[in-house]
Amino acid sequence: MNTDSNANAGKQLSRWLSIGVVLAAMALGLVVLYRASYNPRTDDAEVFANFIGIAPQVEGPILRLTVRDNDFVKKGDLLFEIDERPYRYAFERVVSDQATLEGQISDEQRRINALVSAVDVAQANIHSAQADVTNAEQGVKRARAEWIYSNDNLHRLEPLLIKQFVTEDQVDKARSLDEVDAQALRQAESTLQLAQARLKSFLAQHEQAQHAVTTLEPLINQRGAKKAAVEDARYNLDNCRIYAPFDARVTNLTISEGAYAHVGERIFTLIDARTWWAIGNFREGELPHIKPGMRADVYVLSRPTVRFSGVVDSLGFGVTPDPDLIGTLQPGLPDVQRTLNWVHLASRYPVRVRVENPPPDLFRVGESAVITIRGN
Repeated sequence: MNTDSNANAGKQLSRWLSIGVVLAAMALGLVVLYRASYNPRTDDAEVFANFIGIAPQVEGPILRLTVRDNDFVKKGDLLFEIDERPYRYAFERVVSDQATLEGQISDEQRRINALVSAVDVAQANIHSAQADVTNAEQGVKRARAEWIYSNDNLHRLEPLLIKQFVTEDQVDKARSLDEVDAQALRQAESTLQLAQARLKSFLAQHEQAQHAVTTLEPLINQRGAKKAAVEDARYNLDNCRIYAPFDARVTNLTISEGAYAHVGERIFTLIDARTWWAIGNFREGELPHIKPGMRADVYVLSRPTVRFSGVVDSLGFGVTPDPDLIGTLQPGLPDVQRTLNWVHLASRYPVRVRVENPPPDLFRVGESAVITIRGN
């Protein structure tokens, strides 16, 4: 009896233990499924950072190279220096051309100012000159009228002298009066010519000043071109020294001092050390549980025991379509392959996680990483 009771009790205990193990396994599976769904994790991730190619904007031999490959540089540090002598000479030449132009403009302005001052004086006297011309014209008219009268009187008396109707003394007086009136007419005409000449001189001075202003405009119009040439030469001279635009890591440096740098030709690469990302490829079914702003943990294989905190920056919205599924997109009609896939693999989309406070000497572009999304 006791033996059978003990056997039954052992079987019952084993049954309950089995049920407990199964229930624990199911609970653990549910927990794992929950954590996998709401805290997605991927080891298909890499470290990434922005990088730029450093290429000069002027050409010439490199006189000084202040960095080495894989050096860490601060923003504003000198990277390399190109021979600046040709650009300094060009800058001095255009500055001299600009100074010459300004000197020409100053001389022309002084000349114009003198002419304008003379014209102002002439304009002040122009009304007086016009009045003198008017008075002289009236004087000529009076003198001509008097001379015509005396000349006609002389010609009328001369025939009467032959007939003894007038005396010789009367004829002489008429001849003298004719000469006096003729002389007065010539003097009046000379006065008119002088007044007209003065008025013409004043008008010519005014016209000359106006013409001088038009000769100044082409010189002033050259100021913009000279200034642009100076700024361009200064820009080229300043670009002979290349400085780091941000805190960065130098990489792919394969030249040395003395090499000839060409415009737009990359010298080396700068990796922006200010911001690092871990980009992980998550299955499309996990994307509804990932939102920008969520917290994340990042591990890199070079330091697998160190956890780095991160924030989800963005989720990818496009990958290259699988040609085995939709074929090749080309002009005309799509090229769809006649294949039958029994197993459909979920597509993966890149999720970018920004690492907070990354150490500058640990992270490397392309380094393997592990990302775990922790949620809000």
